[in-house]
Amino acid sequence: MKNQYNKTITACFVGYIVQAIVNNFTPLLFLFFQKCYHIPISQITLLVTFNFGIQLLVDFLSVRFVDKIGYRISMIIAHVLAAAGLFLLTVLPEILPVSFIGILIAVMIYAVGGGLLEVLVSPVVEACPSDNKEKAMSLLHSFYCWGHAGVVLISTVFFYVVGIDNWKILAIIWAVIPIGNAFVFSKVPIAPLLEDGDTGLGLKELFRMKIFWILLIMMICAGASEQAVSQWASAFAEKGLGISKAAGDLAGPMAFAVLMGISRLFYGKYGDRINLEHFMIYSSFLCILSYLGISLFPIPLLNLIACAVCGLSVGIMWPGTFSKASAALPKGGTAMFALLALGGDIGCSGGPTLVGMVSGAFGDNLKMGILAGIIFPVLLLIGVILCRRQKKITNYNTVKSRH
Repeated sequence: MKNQYNKTITACFVGYIVQAIVNNFTPLLFLFFQKCYHIPISQITLLVTFNFGIQLLVDFLSVRFVDKIGYRISMIIAHVLAAAGLFLLTVLPEILPVSFIGILIAVMIYAVGGGLLEVLVSPVVEACPSDNKEKAMSLLHSFYCWGHAGVVLISTVFFYVVGIDNWKILAIIWAVIPIGNAFVFSKVPIAPLLEDGDTGLGLKELFRMKIFWILLIMMICAGASEQAVSQWASAFAEKGLGISKAAGDLAGPMAFAVLMGISRLFYGKYGDRINLEHFMIYSSFLCILSYLGISLFPIPLLNLIACAVCGLSVGIMWPGTFSKASAALPKGGTAMFALLALGGDIGCSGGPTLVGMVSGAFGDNLKMGILAGIIFPVLLLIGVILCRRQKKITNYNTVKSRH
């Protein structure tokens, strides 16, 4: 039985690679779009916000419809939309009178697919029968990192060898992956998230629980801790070391993504021997130290090494919070996973925004922006400690009520 579900888990791994493609491929083309379609940089920047806003909206709305139409159909729709968005990116800017509108429509379509994947993939893996769900969850989230690193590396090599003018060929190649995975999801077994007859907790029930609010804030901080450095790593590499954009992308975001993936892969392999709570506490401390290193070291190369170490430290935060939520609220259901995904995405948006705003206030000083971002790993550390305390209170009350 478990062997059958191994195919489901593998398809979920590929689902996260698809999400990495839709989130990270188009940004590599921003400067080319600006030059080729004569789009001002202010409109190009809007594409990131728009992609992200659509995903947030889908996270929120999915609470209402995923359970009604089922996980299988939702998963197939998510993959088809991701592929359609990537394909339309190669067509719409050419045929519409305003190229930017064409890009915007394509981004909107694949963002709906990406938002759905964000909500669906974790609960599908959580529902699969496995010996250690925390290990499976960490391994799952490592595939987003491998997808991110792969997209940057393969695209950079493709543009260098074949030429960026042929980007449409690569877009269609990337679109084949979600189409193939949609077909796989039409066949693999999908286990129910809750036992027969059980209904998941509703929004009102979740909102009344203190532990849920702690977990939601942890999720916001996990997303913010990750993206506050990841989004600025390329600029940091270019500015601090004075290297080219291609080298900056490889030295900054890709080094960050690879080390984040290694952290998740490590826990995915050895998680049965490691206490998740301790691992999250030590990771939070390492994250705080890496933020201090990025901000305070006077040598640019050391700043860049601290950026990479930050990738290693944030690896467990997102999947670890999901695992803690599943253990603390086993009947959380789709609503809990959707709201946690929403929280994570708010953090992913808010972290880089705070860094950018503070940097701007200090005359484009990125180090001051990153220093302000230290608030996120600090809050996450407090959240893990509060979770432990809340668990002890719950266990004490349970024992008390039995007597």
